[in-house]
Amino acid sequence: MKKTKISFQLSTFETIEALSVPDINLMKSAVAARQKAYAPYSNFQVGAAVLLGNGKIVIGNNQENACYPSGLCAERVAIFQAGALYPDETIKAIAISATSRKYTVDSPAAPCGNCRQSISEYEVRQKTPIAILMMGETGPVFKCDAIADLLPLTFTNSFLK
Repeated sequence: MKKTKISFQLSTFETIEALSVPDINLMKSAVAARQKAYAPYSNFQVGAAVLLGNGKIVIGNNQENACYPSGLCAERVAIFQAGALYPDETIKAIAISATSRKYTVDSPAAPCGNCRQSISEYEVRQKTPIAILMMGETGPVFKCDAIADLLPLTFTNSFLK
């Protein structure tokens, strides 16, 4: 037997103001989207903003439903909307911001497994990394260079041949 360690690095910024101006703008778009989330059941609001190669920003937020499996996460709303509106455009980055109506989210909220897989599909298809920025309502901001960092050993279309 051989054991293999898989690890990655991420950048930690103490506040949103420590980011580059383009990253601040992207995160502010995610925060604005978060404020419009439809989350009457969990009271956990998430906003996402996707930066495209043409400079456009596409937003999404979580959309809940009384029948829980019918809802959709902010990241997938944003990335699917970007794919539908701009199918030939490269996705450069996605910013994610989360808050709760019940408590202060003071650490970065990472995408769930379904969202990681969905973002990965776009990253693999375009053959360029998609940077991921994550933050809560307050506190630090995490930045990963690619979704592949958050989802090693990704299931891709290569398995479906």
